[in-house]
Amino acid sequence: MHIDLTGRTALVTGSTQGIGAAIAAGLARAGARVAINGRDEQRVAESVGLLAKDVPGADLVPLAADVTSEQGAERVAQALPRVDILVNNLGIFGSADPLEITDEEWRRYFEVNVLAAVRLTRLYLPGMTERGWGRVQYIASDSAIAIPAEMIHYGMSKTALLAVSRGFAKKAAGTGVTVNSVIAGPTHTGGVEDFVYELVDRDLSWDEAQRAFMRMYRPQSLLQRLIEPEEIAHMVVYLSSDQASATTGGALRVDGGYVDAILP
Repeated sequence: MHIDLTGRTALVTGSTQGIGAAIAAGLARAGARVAINGRDEQRVAESVGLLAKDVPGADLVPLAADVTSEQGAERVAQALPRVDILVNNLGIFGSADPLEITDEEWRRYFEVNVLAAVRLTRLYLPGMTERGWGRVQYIASDSAIAIPAEMIHYGMSKTALLAVSRGFAKKAAGTGVTVNSVIAGPTHTGGVEDFVYELVDRDLSWDEAQRAFMRMYRPQSLLQRLIEPEEIAHMVVYLSSDQASATTGGALRVDGGYVDAILP
C-alpha cells in the first residue's frame, strides 16, 4: 500500500521522543508537513535536526509550546492555523498506590492526558470539517481497558480518551473528517531497557531479556515481545491516509494482543 500525504499538514503533540517521534517520522516519510511539538525549544530544535537527517527533504515545523495550557494551545493554533492531521500523543504516566493519589494528581492526569487533547480538537476540528477532510487521532493505551491497579489514574485518563474519540467522531459525522483512537500496548520506549533489566537476568541479550520479561510480567501478550514505536506509527500513518476514509469512531489496537478481548 502506497500512502501519500503530500500537501497535508500534521501536528503531533509530544513528538520529541518515543512514540511521538516515531509517528512524526512516519508522517514525514509519507510526505506530510509535520510540526514537531514539545515544551523546550532546544529539545524541539534537536529533534527537528535528527528527523531532518533521518528523512532527507522532510518539511518540518519546530513548534515549542506547552499544549497542556490554554495559552500554549492558542500559541500553537496561531503558529499553525491549518492542521489536516492532528495526533494527540502527549501524555504522562506513573505508578502510585491507588489510595495515595491526591486530588491534585487526579486533576493533573486528566488535564494533561485528556483536556489538552480535547482543547486542540476543539481548535482544529472546525477547520477540518469546513474543508471536508481531516484526521484526528488519540494515542490511548491497553491501560484504558485493562486498568492496572497501580496506575488507576493513568488508566482512567486513557479510558476517557476512548470516549472523547467516539464522541468527536459523531460530531464530525458526514463531513469527510475521521476521528479514531489507537490503543498502544507495552512499548519499547526510553528507559524501558533499564526497567526490564531490573527484573530479568542482565546477562541475557536484549531480545532474550524482553521476551523473558514479557513471559514473566506480561504473559497475556500474544506478540511476546515489546512493541517498537514504529509499529504504532504505521497504524497512525494509515489512519491519516485517504485509504482509511471509512474508518472512524474506532479504537484500533496495536497492543500485540495484550488485551484479551475480541473488541476493545
